Amino acid sequence: MDIGPLDQPVLIFGGPYNNLEATQALLKHAKTLGIPPERMICTGDVVAYCADPEATTDLIASSGINVVLGNCEESLSADSEDCGCGFAEGSICDALSVQWYTHARQNLTATSKRWMASLPRYIELEMTERRLTVVHGAPSAINRYIFESTEDSVVTGELQQNDSDGVLCGHSGLPFTRVVEGKLWHNAGVVGFPANDGTPRVWFSTLTPAGRQIVIDHHALDYDHVRAARKMRERGLPEAYAATLKSGIWDNCEILPPVETARQGQPLSEHTQAWSGVQNIATAAAE
Repeated sequence: MDIGPLDQPVLIFGGPYNNLEATQALLKHAKTLGIPPERMICTGDVVAYCADPEATTDLIASSGINVVLGNCEESLSADSEDCGCGFAEGSICDALSVQWYTHARQNLTATSKRWMASLPRYIELEMTERRLTVVHGAPSAINRYIFESTEDSVVTGELQQNDSDGVLCGHSGLPFTRVVEGKLWHNAGVVGFPANDGTPRVWFSTLTPAGRQIVIDHHALDYDHVRAARKMRERGLPEAYAATLKSGIWDNCEILPPVETARQGQPLSEHTQAWSGVQNIATAAAE
């Protein structure tokens, strides 16, 4: 799917994760930013941990937002037995996923599953004459985890899999921006779950053309996490995940490399980074 050249700000977000309250808050905030749904891109996993699979899917599907296929949509649309998240067999995440995946699988309509099956694996766009590719995990695999600390050689290998100047992705759940050999790797984070930083905030980003540069802003979002967690408990979903919505601390760090594990509980800051297609120009903490 190619949405063509864009000369106005684009809002990027990942992982609504069945979190209806967070998704509604994001759409409301997008209006205050003056960004319409056709300039919003979701990096997949509309459905995962939280309470409202059908309502969240319907809200996203009916909004006109561009959505790339996530591993959860791939699995649910095929009526697979598991989420395909790439969790290690026998891990805590693997065990807990049985509960939320079953909840999602049982509470999605056939119409929603058909919509999921129709989603593209890639979305292409152009901004300031740079070609960007949106994927869920990585070009090589829908469920590959790439983090801020992932080795440059691994990121370069992924970037070399297509002709783009950069990749916009999701899946890992943590927001970050990297420039490797002049090419961009950007993860906006997710809106359905905190970023393991000890706060209940969730994350999205905006990309804005500015001359020959693209200005990338990482934004935090507050929402009614108390209501979202209460609904999870009422529907018998894992307490560990419901508690995370308030604490902002993941119940485990199984998927994280050592660098990201060590950052657990450290509040993230909103920040701006400008990318020229050559090097990392500037990073500034927001006031």
